[in-house]
Amino acid sequence: MADTKREIERKYEGSPTGGDPALPDLTRVPGVSGVIDKGVADLDATYYDTADQRLAAASLTLRRRTGGGDAGWHLKLPVSEGVRDEIRAPLSDTVPDSLSALVRSRVREAELVPVVRLLSARDVRHLVDASGALLAEVSVDRVRAERLSGGTGVAEWTEIEVELADDGDPVFLDKVEKKLRKAGLERSSSKSKLARALSDTDTTDTKKTTHTTKKRVKPAPAPADRTPRTAGDHVLAYLRTQRDAIVELDPAVRRDLHDSVHSMRVATRRMRSAFRSYGKILDRSVTDPIGEELKWLAGELGVGRDQEVLTERLTTALDELPGALLTGPVRDRLRTWSQARGDGSRRHLIAVLDGSRYLDLLAALDGVVTDPPLLKAASGDPSKVITKAVRKDFAKVSARVDQALDLAPGTDRDLAMHEARKKAKRTRYAAEAATPALGGPAAGLVKAMKSLQSLLGDHQDSVMAREALRDLAAQAHAAGESAFTYGVLYGHEERRAAAVEAAFPGEWESIRGGSGI
Repeated sequence: MADTKREIERKYEGSPTGGDPALPDLTRVPGVSGVIDKGVADLDATYYDTADQRLAAASLTLRRRTGGGDAGWHLKLPVSEGVRDEIRAPLSDTVPDSLSALVRSRVREAELVPVVRLLSARDVRHLVDASGALLAEVSVDRVRAERLSGGTGVAEWTEIEVELADDGDPVFLDKVEKKLRKAGLERSSSKSKLARALSDTDTTDTKKTTHTTKKRVKPAPAPADRTPRTAGDHVLAYLRTQRDAIVELDPAVRRDLHDSVHSMRVATRRMRSAFRSYGKILDRSVTDPIGEELKWLAGELGVGRDQEVLTERLTTALDELPGALLTGPVRDRLRTWSQARGDGSRRHLIAVLDGSRYLDLLAALDGVVTDPPLLKAASGDPSKVITKAVRKDFAKVSARVDQALDLAPGTDRDLAMHEARKKAKRTRYAAEAATPALGGPAAGLVKAMKSLQSLLGDHQDSVMAREALRDLAAQAHAAGESAFTYGVLYGHEERRAAAVEAAFPGEWESIRGGSGI
């Protein structure tokens, strides 16, 4: 069973001319009342990756470690600068399934193999406050790295690591750093021990040797220039961002982190919309089949998400009702109804992410951004080509809105408003991709379409809520319970929908009059 620990830490090394780093007296760091020597622990860690180092390229680390107080398997996922989530699993001979699943979007079907072994002598000290509570753990790590695949290099170094205590204030790390810098220490130029080990034991460079490495040279910045210049450049930059989002969100979806499913679903929709909006730039005979697979994935992601949103809406409405309007076990029935509809959706989603169809889609997304099916218009002036595409989408929104406004309230108008919402969403995504090229006018259209999408989305949510309330009322009636409260909530949803329909014409006139595209 895996568990997660949020890790906030900083690593330090000696100055380029100062040799190995030495730990200064930390008792004078503000807030520190004592420094407790916890002794030396011998750690033996083997790091796993694909032969082409896909995890390292994404700043992910997977290791099997013995020694110390947290022996076991550790997967570290980057959160932000200096912050990682460390997901742990018990010791075993092979990579635990719970961890290999979390790197599947990166690894795909490649084998995870040992790449580096790190032997560390960790001299640990605890910084504590006046009450004896832990503020941070400081360690002096003397490391020996041995390359296990991709070379036979060996490297040795010493570094200092400062890890904030659980629920600690990151500002405290600034105070410790100030003291360390005064002692001549610098932030490590490597993001992790593994990154340094891979760099220092890389025997593919003929200038490197396999003997112990004492000094290091900071890597030069990558020379690649991806500044968009053509219409195709801008669209590909947008597509690349969405592809990266899907891959990066995969572990979060598997861990059921807040908003992760919604965010991945949005990325799939953005990418599919871009394929359709910019069909003059990318060959749709290639992108349409991929778009259908993105639609499939969005649908799978939406099963549990839509139920969650609907339940939250009904629960909030129920909480706002006066007690006199609550009759029967309404809350219990709503909870049971929601759980029954949601049962199995999460297991199903994980099965989808583990399936070959999903992995094939990821491969197709890689292909479309690395070897894009560009058409002649892709080399054109962004201000002309992209503007034309966005205007075409906006015209489709206009047609759908006019159709909806011409209909009387009822089922047909509900459907027309829903279709207008979908077209507004597509235009919003097209304008998002266009913003780097077109600037203010595109950004203004994004804002306008987001507002329209929100208004029409509230209307559609009301339609779905009323369908659910009819279902709940029927269940309650069949069980001999009062259906009164469901009727009250139904009337509330009708009023919300009517308010949206009343605001719709004015909102649209404001948007149409202010469109600068």
